[in-house]
Amino acid sequence: MRALQIGATGMLAQQTNVDVISNNIANMNTTAYSKRRAEFNDLLYQNIVRPGAVSTADQTVVPSGIQIGLGVKTAAIYRITEGGGLTQTSGTLDLAIRGRGYFQIELPEGKGIGYTRDGAFQRNGDGVIVTHDGYTVQPEITIPDDAVEIYVNSSGEVWVKQDGETDEINVGQLELATFPNEAGLEAMGTNLFMETEASGAPILDNPDTEGFGSILQGWLATSNVNPVTEITELVSAQRAYELNSKVILTADQMLSTINQLK
Repeated sequence: MRALQIGATGMLAQQTNVDVISNNIANMNTTAYSKRRAEFNDLLYQNIVRPGAVSTADQTVVPSGIQIGLGVKTAAIYRITEGGGLTQTSGTLDLAIRGRGYFQIELPEGKGIGYTRDGAFQRNGDGVIVTHDGYTVQPEITIPDDAVEIYVNSSGEVWVKQDGETDEINVGQLELATFPNEAGLEAMGTNLFMETEASGAPILDNPDTEGFGSILQGWLATSNVNPVTEITELVSAQRAYELNSKVILTADQMLSTINQLK
């Protein structure tokens, strides 16, 4: 009986859907988190009578045929990058990207470059701008020990005023990366992404240029998770899961009826 297997695929699909929604809700306060959305495809069909087949000797064509579906599968889990907001923190090295782009982060142990929109940066013991995990922001920028003020403009230029000096000096230039297909980036955890063949090679340029966002100092990007929407989708997924379980229960009752025949 196909209904047993079809109902099982439906329950598995909705279980995946609930997992995705749960992760969205869990990260609703994660800096720069982009919500995910599960997408599903129907499985292959069993052709009992193929549409367009010849049904008689006089070449009569079957208009619709008989095709029986075999269930559903998870096609993809998309990352939705639009819709996030900004929150003011007044942190000197809290940087938000207003528009497209990712900060470049040097990963440890020669793992290459990671990309993030989480701009909650700090200084390490050498004055280098790093992430909360201590990974160096690229291009590497060092803040002098005697700096009393730090200013990052919308173009990503980092200026400092040193103790006893009146003029500001430029100590570095931040660069942003964009990708032909941002959804193709591989999530690594800790708000980091890696380049893949699906994402395409990174395109690098200074902030506030054509096709790139600008930098906003003292702000951080917020997640784009809408809790009301997520709870609504969670209820919908739960109901779909229950309906698929009832399909399995009904199929089991039908098989039980057949077993009782004498």
